[in-house]
Amino acid sequence: MSFTVLAKKASNVPKEKFGKSDPYCQIVYQGQKQKTKVVKDSDAPEWNETLGFDLAGKALESTESITVELKDWERIGSDKLLGQAVVPARDLINSKDLELSVKLSDKNGRPTETTVDLQLKYVAPASGGGGGGGSGGDAVDGGGDGEDFDEDDPEGEIDEPGPDGKPTAASAARKRKRDRQKMKAKLSTKPQDFQVRVKVVEARQLEGSNVHPVCKLTLFGETKTTRVKKATGNPIWNEVFYYSNNISPAEIVDEMINFEVYNSKKLRSDALIGNFSCDCGLVYAMSKHTVLNKWLLLSDSEDQSGVRGYLKICMAILGPGDEAPSFKAKPGDAEHEDIESNLLMPAGMTLAPANFILKAYSAEDLPRMDSAMMEGVKKFFGVGKQKPKELSDPYMTFSFAGQTVSTKVLYETYSPEFNQELKLAFKFPSVAENLTLRMFDWDRISAHDIIASGIVSVSQISRSGDDGYLPTFGPCYVNFYGSTREFSELGGDNEYLNKGNGEGVAYRGRILVELKTNLEEKAEVDVVDCDPEDVTRISKYMRRHRFMLNVAFLEATMICDTDAPVEFEVSIGTYGNKLDDTVMPTASCTQPTNAVFDGCRYNFLPWENKRPCISVESFWEDISFRIDTINILLGIVDMMESRFLKIKTAQKANLPEIEIKSMLYSLMDELAVKLKQPLPRATGSQLSNELDKLQLLNRETEMAGIIEDMEKVRLRDPEPAEILTELSTLAETLKAQAVEPQNSIPDVFIWMLVGNKRTAYYRLPVHQIIYSPDGHSGKYCAKEMTVVLKHPGQKAHREWQIPAKLRLKFWFGKKQFEEEWTKCQTDDVVVMAETYENQVALLGKWVTRGPAMTRPKFSDSTGKLKLKKESFFPPAGWEWAGDWHVSPELSLIYNRDAGHKSFIEDVYELQTRIPAGPWHMAKVFWTDALNDTMPAKEEVELPEGWEWDNDWSVDMNRGVDDEGFEYCVESTIGGFGPVEKTYHLSRRRRWIRQRTMVAESNAIKEKRDQEALKASEGWEYAPLFNMKFHGKESKMDLVRRRRWHRKMKATGKESKPCTFSFGDEDGDDSDDSDAEEKAKAGCLAAPRMFLESTQVNKYQLRAYIYQARSLMAADDNARSDPYAVVGFGTQSQLTRVLDKTLSPMWDQTLIFDEITLYGPAELVAQNPPEVVIEVFDKDLIGKDEFLGRTICKPMVKLSMSDERTCVLQWHELINRRGNAGEMLASFELLLAGQAASLMDLTDTETDAMQPTSQLMNGEDLPFAPPKRNDLYIVPTGIRPVMRRTAVEILCWGMRNMKRYQLLSITSPSVEFEIGDAVIQSPIIKNTKKNPNFSNALLFVDTMLPKEEYFMPPVNLRVRDHRAFGRKPTVGMHVIRSLEKYMVSSTPQPTYITASNTDQVLMDGSPNGDNPETIVDMPDEQKALQPPDLEDIDWWCKYYTSIGEEDKALKYVEMGLDSVMIYDGPLESVPEFDGFTDFCDTFEIFTGDADDDEGQEVIGEFKGGFKVYELPEDPNAPLPPKHLDALPNPDPEECVVRVYLIQAYDLQPADPNGLADPYLEVTLGKKSISLRDSYKPNTLNPIFGEMLEFKCHIPLQKDLKIVVKDYDLLTSDDPIGETIIDLENRYLSQYRANCGVHSVYYTSGPCQWRDACKPTEILEAFCKRHRLEAPVYGGNTQVTVAGRRHTLREYEQNKEPSPFWGPTKERLACYVLNRLPMVKEHIETRILRNKLQPAFDQGKLQCWVDIFPKSLGPPGPPVDISARIPKRYELRVVIWNTTEVVLDETNLMGEQMSDIYVKGWLPGTKKQKTDVHYRSLDGDGNFNWRFVFPFEYLPAEQVLVDKKKEHFWSLDETEERTQPIFTVQVWDNDFISADDFLGSLELNLNCMPKPAKTAKACKLTQLPDFNNQAKCVSLFEQKKLNGFWPVYETVQGQPQLQGKVEMEIEIVTAKEAEERPTASARDEPNMHPKLDPPNRPATSFFFLSNPFKSCKHIIWRNYKWRIIIALLTLLLIAIIVVFIYSFPKEIWPAIFKG
Repeated sequence: MSFTVLAKKASNVPKEKFGKSDPYCQIVYQGQKQKTKVVKDSDAPEWNETLGFDLAGKALESTESITVELKDWERIGSDKLLGQAVVPARDLINSKDLELSVKLSDKNGRPTETTVDLQLKYVAPASGGGGGGGSGGDAVDGGGDGEDFDEDDPEGEIDEPGPDGKPTAASAARKRKRDRQKMKAKLSTKPQDFQVRVKVVEARQLEGSNVHPVCKLTLFGETKTTRVKKATGNPIWNEVFYYSNNISPAEIVDEMINFEVYNSKKLRSDALIGNFSCDCGLVYAMSKHTVLNKWLLLSDSEDQSGVRGYLKICMAILGPGDEAPSFKAKPGDAEHEDIESNLLMPAGMTLAPANFILKAYSAEDLPRMDSAMMEGVKKFFGVGKQKPKELSDPYMTFSFAGQTVSTKVLYETYSPEFNQELKLAFKFPSVAENLTLRMFDWDRISAHDIIASGIVSVSQISRSGDDGYLPTFGPCYVNFYGSTREFSELGGDNEYLNKGNGEGVAYRGRILVELKTNLEEKAEVDVVDCDPEDVTRISKYMRRHRFMLNVAFLEATMICDTDAPVEFEVSIGTYGNKLDDTVMPTASCTQPTNAVFDGCRYNFLPWENKRPCISVESFWEDISFRIDTINILLGIVDMMESRFLKIKTAQKANLPEIEIKSMLYSLMDELAVKLKQPLPRATGSQLSNELDKLQLLNRETEMAGIIEDMEKVRLRDPEPAEILTELSTLAETLKAQAVEPQNSIPDVFIWMLVGNKRTAYYRLPVHQIIYSPDGHSGKYCAKEMTVVLKHPGQKAHREWQIPAKLRLKFWFGKKQFEEEWTKCQTDDVVVMAETYENQVALLGKWVTRGPAMTRPKFSDSTGKLKLKKESFFPPAGWEWAGDWHVSPELSLIYNRDAGHKSFIEDVYELQTRIPAGPWHMAKVFWTDALNDTMPAKEEVELPEGWEWDNDWSVDMNRGVDDEGFEYCVESTIGGFGPVEKTYHLSRRRRWIRQRTMVAESNAIKEKRDQEALKASEGWEYAPLFNMKFHGKESKMDLVRRRRWHRKMKATGKESKPCTFSFGDEDGDDSDDSDAEEKAKAGCLAAPRMFLESTQVNKYQLRAYIYQARSLMAADDNARSDPYAVVGFGTQSQLTRVLDKTLSPMWDQTLIFDEITLYGPAELVAQNPPEVVIEVFDKDLIGKDEFLGRTICKPMVKLSMSDERTCVLQWHELINRRGNAGEMLASFELLLAGQAASLMDLTDTETDAMQPTSQLMNGEDLPFAPPKRNDLYIVPTGIRPVMRRTAVEILCWGMRNMKRYQLLSITSPSVEFEIGDAVIQSPIIKNTKKNPNFSNALLFVDTMLPKEEYFMPPVNLRVRDHRAFGRKPTVGMHVIRSLEKYMVSSTPQPTYITASNTDQVLMDGSPNGDNPETIVDMPDEQKALQPPDLEDIDWWCKYYTSIGEEDKALKYVEMGLDSVMIYDGPLESVPEFDGFTDFCDTFEIFTGDADDDEGQEVIGEFKGGFKVYELPEDPNAPLPPKHLDALPNPDPEECVVRVYLIQAYDLQPADPNGLADPYLEVTLGKKSISLRDSYKPNTLNPIFGEMLEFKCHIPLQKDLKIVVKDYDLLTSDDPIGETIIDLENRYLSQYRANCGVHSVYYTSGPCQWRDACKPTEILEAFCKRHRLEAPVYGGNTQVTVAGRRHTLREYEQNKEPSPFWGPTKERLACYVLNRLPMVKEHIETRILRNKLQPAFDQGKLQCWVDIFPKSLGPPGPPVDISARIPKRYELRVVIWNTTEVVLDETNLMGEQMSDIYVKGWLPGTKKQKTDVHYRSLDGDGNFNWRFVFPFEYLPAEQVLVDKKKEHFWSLDETEERTQPIFTVQVWDNDFISADDFLGSLELNLNCMPKPAKTAKACKLTQLPDFNNQAKCVSLFEQKKLNGFWPVYETVQGQPQLQGKVEMEIEIVTAKEAEERPTASARDEPNMHPKLDPPNRPATSFFFLSNPFKSCKHIIWRNYKWRIIIALLTLLLIAIIVVFIYSFPKEIWPAIFKG
């Protein structure tokens, strides 16, 4: 089975900016794509190509669609979508051969004028019928949308080709599944607002008889229910539910939604009919995160009987900014929809019972979870001598699809051994995606705590299809991640991470598990112990190998936290975690270092040439064969992507096509070679499991398929762009294969520790850094990489500041390969033993004893371990390489002026006095701010390389008195103030003097550093040991320490572990009293490791910062004062601050000198450090506000011979909200100093080494850029080239100006800043009288960049001119680029805006061609009789336009025109360009963009721009201007008519899930409320209202329509609103004030309503567009723009209408319909609410007519009043029943039934007949009448049901349903509930004809069981009489239960009055008269006459038995009496005789 598409041609193809398009047509079906050839440079291409689609043996499904895409081929980049359309597959199924011309829409769904001609042919399956789609239904994705995904298709399945070599539908589905996996991996973890909308439409084929179904939905823990539908198995709800939650996209895809259908008639214990569960990820992965009209298969997990029914739903997941889809049902759907073809269920099969069998063996590395308070108490009382308790009581849960099973609890262990088998039942295949393993800590009192979670994706461990396999996993470890491992009694901010939500920030253990899947019934026991053989077998998978993790820290910059020393910890698992004492200590942390200020903005760690290197030893399983496979695949992908970049560069360079193809084929050859290499397999001690083998086969099959695909591409030899697209797809396929679910080695974590507090982290997968001896190492193994740390948890979304930026190298591999790490180092690795010497101050002396001595004399950096120098002994394999020496902390050498170019020296003059005495010099006269002694100000030495700027002066810019003094009681206490008091005894004043650096060489700097170190002797000082240390001693310092190092070296070639072990030594500073603590304190310690570089190079960085644009406003005046901070390495610089701008043009070059980078220059050139640029807003008060950040790499030049030029590029600025603007900049890194080997230099030579100004080859550095005001500017050659440009500005007016600073804005003007040019508009005198500018045209002659890429933005500043000369800036707007407004220098005719005149009027004949005789045609319509318009209204026109022609059949027969209905606002229609042809609307903003509320819109500016090139010669004449002939700016009086049709999909506003909407319309100060006409209890109200306003445009230009919810007691809540700008429509050349009718009618339902006639409109159009006036040839011909149009060509196939107007007007109307004008239309506007601005609140259909008073009075209004239902009466006479099943057995054992009949219409009270008792043959006689009055809409064929939901309800709820009459047959029971026998539902619009006799009455006469059954409409037939069958569904099969003879009649309300009747047989018993039924005598109620019951029941059946019994009894009585009456004397004679 297949179908073909013949793509013929296209017309009206949009043009490109500089020519025509290169179009081709692409057809898409179920992921398969076929496209035609490319037709170059054409707007009317012709292809005539046939494209074939193989359906792989499946039928074409009626719910599918075929997508037609028209694309423009691009040589560079992706092809541009020109238009698209969707062809429903059901059209092709019905016709088999379909020829059509489809009209395309743009990518936003807006219609265009482009059409594509197609011919589709379909070969249906032999079994008949094209639709249906088989019986199995679709996969869980629901079928045919191109963006849907198959839930059960595992990632990695190959795309199997079809017979023609193209992918099959199944392979396309698998590709969609892989796309979903990629989507899920990229989801953000940042919480945001989500709204989930679910519409429960209906249910079908529910199991059970006479059920009362109700649907219950559960999501986010919230449950909502529908209404209860009575007595139906096919309920229709049409109810919409809303769920809102603040959750991240990564979390919402795992949320489960559960649909449950209950029978409300039963008890809840057995009321469930069926349910369906899935995760939200199923919906989120689909197109627009939406599923529409999908059927869900209902089943019961407890009952395995199969399908329980079907539920139809719509569901959408909406995030901020998403447009809500319409849940409105499409017209034309079949009444009996094929459920199976649109079913959300497992593909090709029904749900089967299955079990997951998870064997949980042992876990390890679990963190502490409980408090150790009791342990401390025991230890205090001496009870705690036993082994320390492990404070965790773990157990594990296993969850899937909402079901959970758990293991046993093991107490007091971090390494529990469960050895249990968990069985979890589910339905296979399941819609759920994730298996969740969650470890809990059991608590006796409080809730159990979550330790961590691990997630395994089902799609990664299984595969569907013929060659698929069930989910299987392990034996393998599953790693747990979550919050940090440190235990806290109060918990932490990141505890939520333990649930698996978001990215875990630490390793929290792992567990060894094994998973298998069995297709069998649910197990009786969920948890059993594992077989001991399994426990023994699993031990081999626990074998460990020694691995080493080596990390070299090269640089640490941008440190944000400087409160304490900073160190970095690297860990893998628990190894390297310095706070975990369960593992051996390793060199996993850098040395604690104080961060140093770089003199400008940032802080860095001064490692210099001693950069820390860490080494962590760990033990893991050898899974290198798995990781190598990932790296092989990722390596191939990286190779492909790098080659793609080169190929795209070649395309941009316009290389010949043959060269580009050669590059592509070379890539394909290389790729084929790599793909043919075998993947690694488990060898030696490596152990593989079943999943490894299956994945290996899967990957190799996929790789072979890729090779085959490339061969097919070679054979086709397509265009290079197509080849590149194909290869990109293959790269994505390979990337999807590079996923390993069984990676048991945890990720590597880098933590920044400030003090002992973890502040920031980075997480790195092991496969990226692992070493492979086979050449499959990770991407970053032993390579420099830049890492930006991030804050943990939610703080990452709140903080803008980078915690730290690191440059480092990683290496991870087996211990035996560690020498490879050493080989790849360009620096020397130095190992140092380390200890700290500690002292305290006692009586002015530094000692090692005393009460303050809380640390040993020698200890580690924390003071916890006692580390005497004498106690260090080299470990085995190591020896000392020197003696102990002081190694000072490097931050000590940095003085306060480090990094500064200028510095202020200060000293304090201190004076004292006695109470009431004079002031005199203090004992310590000169001090610093901390009251420490300082030299006198005259003795302060000037450092070498600096010079003084001025003399010493008193600092008066502080809180001081006139002499500069500040006072306090005691200087050592502080508390200085500026006012002298009598009790003040101390005062001081500050002297300052500024100095500036002249030229500081390295020698001077190093000399100062050496002197500082020598003076300090390496000591660090602090008030206490737990506080931050500093280099200069002060009076407050009570402790000090210094660091000692001793170098070590390995004695052999083989490296061995280097860990010091310390015994129990007596020491004078030891106060340990516990032997165990003593052993613990002195057990192990790890040395420090450093990298010492042998080469150092000096560089110069030149940062060319040109400009930024579209920055965020940070000030209240909607502007910013931006400056940029550029950071590189350990230096940073600032640009100048530009005031009050959002588009700063700095034009500045920042030069970074003396940049020291270690290592060979060639390596730096390959991977240079990154440059960080941060933009801030300067604030005078408070901290500067962060605006955005970008990170980029510089271009490195090692020689002047490098001719590359640095090119400015736009870099995107990012902040926590997303895009924050762009910066135009570039960076150049120049080698400025010769490389030198530090090992070859003596100390003297090293000290004297200075940076040179020469490159390595002796060349000078490039000249510095020119200066402007002492600042370097961007040099010529890099800065953009400028040209003379004209900018015409249209200043039309200001609108909707709000208050500013509490005053109204009445006299605004606009200032335009374009580059360097600034021009101001005139001032509006009073916006309340006329908001337009008097002089609307401005002209600017300025210099702008020649390349549009560099075009600057335009800043619009609005000022208000107020009294006393005040001109505050009230707001501004930034136009990002003028590219949109670029035009040619010569003005073009304005009528080409929408389309070319030749194209618009192409059907007309050129003037002079094909001459015709001009004959005036008579008005034939005058002789026509007007038709009957009784049933014709405007709604007939509406329903005809939306395709529901069955609601307007008479209108359709008359052939009247329809109206254009747009799915969106009229402004969004592409051909109207938002009505911005005259002017654009720019919002004026004020406020701080960084506030949570964002910027505030303070008003609007209406204007426009025209930008074009001017002659370079300033004396040359200027070209003519583009903007002229403007309309009158004075206000225009208009009549506005607003037609409000209906709203749908409104947001519920009441607790019952509904709303009571009504409309409130406001224009200017006039407001009309329709509150009294509110529509109760509906979300889809039909309004049918027309409102008329009078206004003056533009004073009242905004038409506001609000939909409100009516409330009786409280204030009415707005549901949503929409605003229409009437001015734009009034000014537009598209004449949007009143839509043009398709035909000119002077009467009838389509009467012309415009104020102007068509001829007048046509004449005005020609005048406005500078065309010649229309020339009429009589009344039947007109010439417009050189084209002739005749009436005959428009009306040759039309029937004359009596409503037509004059011929001349009709002809003008036809011509208008071909011009770019707004036609008669209905627009759909989206409603918004200020409380939820990101979500749609519903949609409103309406249109607006604007009639300017100057054009004359408007035409007649249109009556759009809602249709009113008519009253009818249904009369049903139940004559008899026959062949009714006998449901009971009487006392005599006979089968019988007490029959009665029940019937009702929707919304009416149920009626029933009397009871025909004891029917023994199934016959019943009734002669009973039912009478049902109801309301009905004949045009729509629906019954209108109005009723109150509850007795307390205020209003009736209106529901429109099908007029279905239900009749049921019941068996009456006296004690128990009546028994249901059978039912029948009859649709009055489509009733099956009755049988004339009971014998002919069968189920086949019903359309449900016979498609050929004859049906009639009772509204047409009026009366039917005969037999109908009743049936019951048993186990899914219908069974005939009896037959009912009825007479059914329908009458109107008038007829009911004329022919009255009553129910039952009550009076008036007429029409017809009903006599009592002639029932058998046995038919009566047995309790009413017991004797009669005996007569007719007992006597009739047992009379002979009764008679015989009576005679027998009589005979016995006679004998007894006879014997008794014998005389006594006779008895002896008898016995004797």
